[in-house]
Amino acid sequence: MKSRNGEARAALGKGQEESMEDLEAVNLAADWADISQGLRKDLGHQLHSQWIKPIQLGGFCEDTGTLDLYLPTEFSANWVQDRFADRLTLAWKIARSEVRNVRISVHPGRRKMPELSLAGDGRRPANDADSSMIAVAAGTIGEQGFTSSVGLDPSLTFAAFVTGESNVLACNAAQRMAATEQPQFSPLYLKAATGQGKTHLLHAIGHAYLASHPRARIFYCSAERFMVEFVQALKQNQMIEFKARLRSFDLLLVDDIQFIIGKASAQEELLYTIDALLAEGKRLVFAADRAPQALDGVEPRLLSRLSMGLVADIQAADIELRRSILESKLTKFAPLSVPEDVIDFLARTITRNVRELVGGLNKLIAYAQLTGQEVSLQLAEEQLTDILSANRRRITIDEIQRTVCQFYRIDRAEMSSKRRARAVVRPRQVAMYLSKVLTPRSYPEIGRKFGGRDHSTVIHAVRLIEDLRQRDADMDGDVRSLLRQLES
Repeated sequence: MKSRNGEARAALGKGQEESMEDLEAVNLAADWADISQGLRKDLGHQLHSQWIKPIQLGGFCEDTGTLDLYLPTEFSANWVQDRFADRLTLAWKIARSEVRNVRISVHPGRRKMPELSLAGDGRRPANDADSSMIAVAAGTIGEQGFTSSVGLDPSLTFAAFVTGESNVLACNAAQRMAATEQPQFSPLYLKAATGQGKTHLLHAIGHAYLASHPRARIFYCSAERFMVEFVQALKQNQMIEFKARLRSFDLLLVDDIQFIIGKASAQEELLYTIDALLAEGKRLVFAADRAPQALDGVEPRLLSRLSMGLVADIQAADIELRRSILESKLTKFAPLSVPEDVIDFLARTITRNVRELVGGLNKLIAYAQLTGQEVSLQLAEEQLTDILSANRRRITIDEIQRTVCQFYRIDRAEMSSKRRARAVVRPRQVAMYLSKVLTPRSYPEIGRKFGGRDHSTVIHAVRLIEDLRQRDADMDGDVRSLLRQLES
């Protein structure tokens, strides 16, 4: 190809030679489009968009077989050189046999970017760090570009993680894993139910580790993503490259490891990867919704590796931690005011997980801002019905009757008596109303718990209390107070 092109150029005039160079550029662009598309499938949309898509084609030297690829900054050029140079060279050799080398550099005419500068010496405790974790000089690449290459969420840092009795062990272990000094344990296994903060800690480890090891190679993925990449490499006969890439990382973060259940070949590859990384003193962190011993379908050797370090359990957040989390989130909504009783109400009623708790607060504040209303307890009860219903514990009619009798200071037997004095009838009707609102019982079932009353009596009581709540502030206040007592 080289000699043929040289002979052709020698026989052509200047105009024809320029046309041939244009044709060569078009062919190079077409080959690059194919290579880029293949890399997008291989690496995923995020990595491709961040690092491969910005590459611009340079010139090709036939004498040396060198193709120039340009990136806009020195940082991005170094990053691509370190991680993708071999893959890019191989891809070009397959596409064009005359390409023997690929040279990755900053585009001529683009000024070189200054080096990243870290804040301090990287030894400051993670919870005392600024949320950005990395301070950069003016004109350097920002945090978004630095961390998104490994899929880390910029908002999920140690500084943004609120600790309490239920999660302090896991948080301290995560900080140790990200510290400059070598941790005493590896791997770290974070176990927590959905929405309790294990993914947050995975991201925070990545950010803090980058702060203290700016040249580190980090791989963050879910077990499902690991499976996808494994299967793709298997189908495309790229297992050697897949293994080499996986074992080149300094920190491996794998979320939702329970989804690797039953995949024998992937389990084996993960096992070998863990052994290889541990042998080199690398750091590994896994997260799952259950303990290693509870992972069904996982071979014993892999289970032993997952549990050989530290298994840190994150328990459900207690009410004090839930309240602290809400108060920490409010800082980003300043100067918007959220009354204390609303914070207390959300902390008491949304108990399933932290993600729902924060989601409820965000939904409430967004509604208030979009409608111009003030945040209030009534607004919270009206707009968060779906979240509140899902979090309500099972309340019995007996419990309702007991609470109502204590509130109105009447004897429990009055719930089933035939007396029709107002001081007795109204509390009984309130108890019927609450039984319909807070339990799944039918009207006939409720009637039977109130001295065998007919279902029509219960329907009348429910409609009456609903109407009184609209017209009588005292009645509405009584019902709200009872709801808070029963749901707490």
